[in-house]
Formats: sequence, C-alpha cells, structure tokens
Amino acid sequence: MDGKLKETDESALISNELIFQNQEKKKRAAELIIANKELAFQNEEKEKRAAELIIANEELIFQNKEKEKRAAELLIANKELLFQNEEKEKRAAELHIANEELIFQNEEKEKRAWELNVANKELAFQNKEKEKRAAELNIANKELAFQNKEKEKRATELYIANEKLIFQNEEKEKRASELDIANKELAYQKDEKEKRAVELGIANEELAFQNEEKEKRAAELIVANYARSLIEASLDPLVTISADGKITDVNA
Repeated sequence: MDGKLKETDESALISNELIFQNQEKKKRAAELIIANKELAFQNEEKEKRAAELIIANEELIFQNKEKEKRAAELLIANKELLFQNEEKEKRAAELHIANEELIFQNEEKEKRAWELNVANKELAFQNKEKEKRAAELNIANKELAFQNKEKEKRATELYIANEKLIFQNEEKEKRASELDIANKELAYQKDEKEKRAVELGIANEELAFQNEEKEKRAAELIVANYARSLIEASLDPLVTISADGKITDVNA
C-alpha cells in the first residue's frame, strides 16, 4: 500500500515537473516571439536608417557637386575680377601718365604765356624808350632772335617727328598689305589643295573602277581557260557557240 502511494506521489511530481517545464517552454516561446518581433522591428528601423543614410549621402554628394560648381564659378569670377582690376590699374596708370603730360603741357603753356607777357612788356617799354634804350632794344632783338632760333629748332624737331610718324604709318600699311597678300596666297593654296583632293578622289574612283574591271576580266579569263581545258580534255568533238550564234571555240 505504501509502495503504491510512493509511486503515485512520484508520478504526481513528475507530472508537475512536466507541466512546469511546458509552462516554462511556453514562456520561453512567448519571450522568443517577442524578441523576434523586437528584432524584426529593429531590422526594419535599421533598414529605414540605412535608406535615410543613403538619401542623406546622395544629398551630400549633390551638395558637394553643387559646392564644386559654385567653387569653379567663383574661381572664374575671381579670375575675371582680377583681369578687370588689372585692366583698371592699366587704365589708371595710363590716365595718370596722360594727366602728368597734360600738367606738364599746361605748365609749359603757362611758362610760354608768362615769357610772352614779359616780352610784350619789355617790347612796350622798349618802344617808349626807343631813343633812350637803343642798346636795350639791340639786346632785346638778340633775345628775340634767340627765341626765334629756338622756335625753329622746335619746328624742325616737330617736322622730324612727323616724318618719323609718317614713315611708321607707311611701314604699318606695307605690313598690312603684305599680310593681306599672304592671306590671299594661303587661301589660294587651300583652294588648290581642295582641288587636288577632289582630283585625287576622282582618280581613286577611276582606279577602283579599273581594278574592278581587271578583276572581272581575270575572272572571265579563268572561266574561259577552264572551259578551254574542258574542251581540250574531251575526246569527243565540242563546239562553243556565243549568244549571237557564232562559233567561238572548237577542240582539235
């Protein structure tokens, strides 16, 4: 009786343990399902993040390309600005030189006007004091002669400068004329080359046509020789008649 009770208790214990283990397995299965769902959710989030990262990378690449374009445009603009500034500096230097020359010319004109004014005053004074200032008049005449000589020198220098300028202009015209002649000769040579190219093309076409005719004649000759060899090899008498009914060949 006691043995049966022990077996019953052991069976009950085993059953309880099995039930407990099944419950634990179910819990583990449920936890595993939850974990799988979380893992799937995390994978989806990762895929979303990866897609967002790809989009962000593409946007970044596009932005970099745009930046490069803007940098290239800025470089070109800077080069143009630098060129414009250099041109402005050149123009400013030229304007400065021109202003200096104008100032110098104005100063020379003022000097000449002052000298002329002084000479006029001296001449008026000398006219009034002709009788008294004969010696001074002689000196003034000498000074006037000196000034005239200086003017003649200046006129001569101006004439020489004009002659040089005329010579330079003539040389420029000669160079322009020579350049025009050279351009015409170059155009003529170009036309001649084009004519030669056309003639060469025509000659090549004629040569190709002649080669084709030679090939046809060679093929016809081969066929004729072959037919002739067949006729000569035949023991029976054979006759070749053309399309117009004439006898063209007979074997011996």
